[in-house]
Parts: sequence; C-alpha cells; structure tokens
Amino acid sequence: MRTAVLGGTGKTGRAVAAALERRGHEVVPLGRAAWADLPAALVGCEAAYLVAPNMHPDESGYARTAVSALRATGVPRVALHSVVAPYAPAMPHHLGKAAAEDVVRRSGLAWTVLQPGAYLQNLDLSRTVRIAYRADAPFGFADLADVAEAAAVVLTEPGHEGATYELASRRATVADLAAEAGVDVEVVSPARWAATDGAALDARVRDWLLAMFAYYDAHGLPAGTLPLRTLLGR
Repeated sequence: MRTAVLGGTGKTGRAVAAALERRGHEVVPLGRAAWADLPAALVGCEAAYLVAPNMHPDESGYARTAVSALRATGVPRVALHSVVAPYAPAMPHHLGKAAAEDVVRRSGLAWTVLQPGAYLQNLDLSRTVRIAYRADAPFGFADLADVAEAAAVVLTEPGHEGATYELASRRATVADLAAEAGVDVEVVSPARWAATDGAALDARVRDWLLAMFAYYDAHGLPAGTLPLRTLLGR
C-alpha cells in the first residue's frame, strides 16, 4: 500500500513513516512544500496520515485543505493525529485539534482518529527537568514509537474505520519519571518561564503554552493505557 504522511518531515511524521515502512508499505512523506499542489503529490496513494505542525494556528483549515485534496485525488482512507482531551476550552491548541477532528469525521472518507497523550520524548530526563506546572500532576504519557506503531496498525489492518483511540503508554507524573531517571525537577512560575524559556517564542505560541501549563497544573492530562496496549497486542 502506498501511504502519504502529511506532515511527514516532523518528528511524528518521520516516526509514522518508519513504522509503515517496517510493515513493507511505500511511504510518501509530504512536508510544507507539497501543499503548493497537494492533489498532485497524493496521486497513487491509497491512504494518508494527517498530522499538523505543532501549535498550528488553524488546524481546521489545515484539515480542510488536506481532506479536499484527498477527495479530489480519490484517496479513500485517512487517519488523523489529534490529542488527548481535544475539547478542552482552556487550551486553544487542543480546541484546534477538536475542530480538525470534526472536519475529518464529516469528510466522507474512511477515517480513524488517534488521540495521543503528552510525549515522553518531550521531557529531557538526562538532567534536571524544568516545568511550569506542579510535578505531581497526573498524565497519560505516550511514547512516540508506540504512537507511530499504532498509526501503522490502524492504516494497514481492517476494522479501525470510524474509531477514535486515546493513546497512552503509561500513567505517571513528571515527579515519577524524574525519580526513575535519578534527576531533579525544578518547578518555575509561569511568569518566570515566559521570561526565560518562552521569551523567544512567538507571542501566540507562548500564550497557548502558558494556557496549557495552567491546565496541567490544575488537572494534569490523564489518559488510559488500555487502547494502546490492545492496538499493539501487548
């Protein structure tokens, strides 16, 4: 099967492409340049994995463009990369993914939605972990390799059309992960993070991340592990 990975040059797209290739499938990784003529880039594809760039300002528009190209080219199958708790009004980038899910569900294509938790790979556990939310907040963390393998499963095996899967590899807190790695956790105020780590970011991205940190501090981002274990047969 020939599968397009839209957003295929980012870390998630590369991981999904590698998982598909391990299953013997031909992969067409499509980065931003391909969007100039997306239908042409999709010719010959039988399925697509759709992942938006991180903190994209208009994920529903991104999804609409992709869906339009898939339909124009006759690609019947799509899997969307979303997020755990997409309808969380306090987090603008999660709401963007909720809107993208709606676009895909109304596309007329055979669709699957994957909702990964926070990536384990987003934490550098080789040194003191610096965060702007409480260290004991509960999370359903997702390993990028597990998410990629799940994407390959739903795109290449039957029975996943019309399904939405929440994906977490393990339940833990940042404090748990740091203790296992033998490193410390430094919790800083959102204002200090904004003035240091976040100072060079675009103002919109910085504000969206601050909203995310506030949500994490209040609620964490918990997710169950059973769907991923079931998909991967573990």
